[in-house]
Amino acid sequence: MASVEECRAALAKLVTQFDEIEEADRAKHVVERTVSCRVSDLDVTFYGRLHYEGLDPFVETPPGDGRPTDVKLTIVSDDLVALVNGELDLARALLGGRVKVDASFGDLLRLRRLL
Repeated sequence: MASVEECRAALAKLVTQFDEIEEADRAKHVVERTVSCRVSDLDVTFYGRLHYEGLDPFVETPPGDGRPTDVKLTIVSDDLVALVNGELDLARALLGGRVKVDASFGDLLRLRRLL
């Protein structure tokens, strides 16, 4: 099991990876969305915002924060780290139930193109 700090570092790496996406690709696929990432085995949730300029750094939210979120991810800590490091394919993780996403179908397609 990865630690909260390792998950925080993985999400920071994800923010950096989004910064490296070409501006034209972001403009084509990104719609402003709020994103939460619940790490179920650590009982911690991180909150961020995706927009045309990239992905804002994630902040940890207290349990039951109740922030409105457009895209909700639920994942275990080891899978989060593996996904960000490119060791776990998002589509396979979704189909295998290792990652749960509560979002519109359009948002799922956009995320798939960007990850």
